Amino acid sequence: MTSAHPEPLPASTAWYVPLARAIPALILAVVITFSADHSSRLGLVTLASYTLIVGAVLLTASVLSTHRGIGRNLTITQGALSIATAIAAFIASNGGQAYFVFLLTAFAAITGFIELYLGLRSRGRDASSRDWVFVGGLTALLALVVLLVPPGFSQPFTGPDGIDRELTASIVVVGLLGAYWAILGVYLVIAALSLKWSTTDHDAVTAAVQEKEDS
Repeated sequence: MTSAHPEPLPASTAWYVPLARAIPALILAVVITFSADHSSRLGLVTLASYTLIVGAVLLTASVLSTHRGIGRNLTITQGALSIATAIAAFIASNGGQAYFVFLLTAFAAITGFIELYLGLRSRGRDASSRDWVFVGGLTALLALVVLLVPPGFSQPFTGPDGIDRELTASIVVVGLLGAYWAILGVYLVIAALSLKWSTTDHDAVTAAVQEKEDS
């Protein structure tokens, strides 16, 4: 007789990994939101901070994971690319708008497609697959949207205080990065809690089956 409720899928990712990725994303989203400076330098510094933390989280999680195979190798690659991006951003934090856009789009496109592929590849076999698909797709979308911003974009406007201001490509791109981190952070918090509850359910089902077999 089969159970009325399907057994939860096992997760190769511990619940605290997406939570560790969410925290810097949410913090940096707040930093950008309340910062009057939306220059490329702010973009590079925040990008470096985020990729350094996330790269360390992914590499540490991969080393500690008991799972082996292409999924682990892809996560290690993603972590290494994140660390490399952090180094490149820190070294040339005054690199300017073109350098910032290049580094951001390269990082987002490559790591986004890696995570998207990992999620699609593990669908139906890993509880983390849906989260990988969403995060990978969102990150790849960030790269595409940033590339659509004209490099020399400049739009004068008058603020609500009556002062003339200017909306530039740098402001738009840094704003997009902040919005990306806000969406990503909220989603990853939800994903972390879902994984934690899923793991608890999986353990409960396993214990119930074991108890039934022993009785």
